Amino acid sequence: MKNNLNFLVFTLIGFILIGCAASSHIIVGQKRPPISPAMVKLYNKPPVNYDEIAIIDSSSKNSWAVTDQGKVDVAIERLKEEAANLGANGILIQLTGDISTGSVGVGYATTYGYGISSSILHKTAKGLAIYVYEQ
Repeated sequence: MKNNLNFLVFTLIGFILIGCAASSHIIVGQKRPPISPAMVKLYNKPPVNYDEIAIIDSSSKNSWAVTDQGKVDVAIERLKEEAANLGANGILIQLTGDISTGSVGVGYATTYGYGISSSILHKTAKGLAIYVYEQ
């Protein structure tokens, strides 16, 4: 019985940790050695000379950010971390947006029912992790 309980606890912890992943990538070029996220620059237009490394995306899911700007900042920081782990020193931003991950509601009823519900929104970001050569 104790072994079954241990298995269940560790399985649940594993699912929780897997669900916490808030960024991902698809390799389209050559990975490089990891660098610091602070060295990763954002681009809204392609630089002159660069190599593509990966398509990356992230979200503000599982963060404590409350404001829209705070959520965008979290998504961008996670994008930079993902790019840095792939050795990219730049991100060509392709898309930012919202994703709904559920809703919260409350209601009250006697003869008539009243209720209110609100979506839980997170910010997302998508870009191309690139290595920019110095000019």
